[in-house]
Amino acid sequence: MDFLYVFISKVLIGEKIIKPMTVKLNANEVVLKAGDTNQVINNNTIEGKLIVTNQRIYFKTLNEETEKFNLEILFDNILEVIYYSKGLLFGIKGLNVVTRDGKAHTFPLKKRDEMGQLINKMY
Repeated sequence: MDFLYVFISKVLIGEKIIKPMTVKLNANEVVLKAGDTNQVINNNTIEGKLIVTNQRIYFKTLNEETEKFNLEILFDNILEVIYYSKGLLFGIKGLNVVTRDGKAHTFPLKKRDEMGQLINKMY
């Protein structure tokens, strides 16, 4: 089994702490793109990374305390991908991924168009 290692740097009172984030990859699974994002869940902002592979989408949180919000979406479970923009001047761009169970997962992303096109090709 392969692992994807993503290194997150955090500055704590002048010191830089580097903590690895791991994602277990399935056989023949390849990471296509990853980007920083967050999700708002129960009025809490959860920082993380959105990782798109050739088999699924992962939302991986940055902190151990929020690992319960890690998310995996198989491409078969995606109903729709909706692009959004909020704000006029310095708008926030992102993707809304709607799954077949009716849940909507919102991810603000700087490279929204690239990620959205990639996900749209996969499902």
